Amino acid sequence: MVENDLILTERREGYRVITLNRPDRLNSFNEAMHAALMSALVEAEEDPACRALVLTGAGRGFCAGQDLSDRVFTPGEVPDLSSTLERLYNPLVRKLRALRMPVICAVNGVAAGAGANIALACDIVLAARSAKFIQAFAKLGLVPDSGGTWFLPRLVGPARARALALLAEPVPAERAEAWGMIWKAVDDAGLMEEAHRLAAHFATQPTVGLGLIKQALDASETNDLDRQLDLERDLQGQAGRTPDYREGVTAFFEKRPAKFTGRA
Repeated sequence: MVENDLILTERREGYRVITLNRPDRLNSFNEAMHAALMSALVEAEEDPACRALVLTGAGRGFCAGQDLSDRVFTPGEVPDLSSTLERLYNPLVRKLRALRMPVICAVNGVAAGAGANIALACDIVLAARSAKFIQAFAKLGLVPDSGGTWFLPRLVGPARARALALLAEPVPAERAEAWGMIWKAVDDAGLMEEAHRLAAHFATQPTVGLGLIKQALDASETNDLDRQLDLERDLQGQAGRTPDYREGVTAFFEKRPAKFTGRA
């Protein structure tokens, strides 16, 4: 376990577990935790032995979003929240989406505001049955950020997205699963076991190909069919040149499990 107080990084065989570690503040973000998390993600990205990530939170919640105690109002001064998004939250969401490995989010309690949308930015979201997702922005007169207005309509549809954003009502984990907001709700006691199981699986899979799948799915949100067909053609060409493709075909004909290296 590598610790820097605000973020814990645990190295496992083939993957890492990154834990938000401000449990006394429900793992809400301040600038220091932003910097520590980005550093942990970059370090994992640059480690060729790391082929998957688990993101979770310490204590009784995943992440309550922005730490409002960081917001000190000076009389006569108007805060510039757009600067906070540009410097901190937007780069974090972009990094999570751009990582060329699967990212599993294990939501162990409340995921509110930016915390909810950072979870939704991950590839596979697991949630403890006691967990809740809350678009809390409307309660503060704010707009859902960190990708919330992009993720929600695509995951749950425009009607539900609009109601969730305007009403700021909590969504329990089982309803989030039923609506397609997350992959799976699991018993609280089994949350991390399931997260480790998925990460250990991905650590043995064709990592380059999985990264290309992520790229294709993200592009499909804005491409028309012709552009997507062209992208599939180009990405499949890249995938077909990897050693893992050759190994997958060889293992199929030899009727044995494939031994993927995850290398380009």
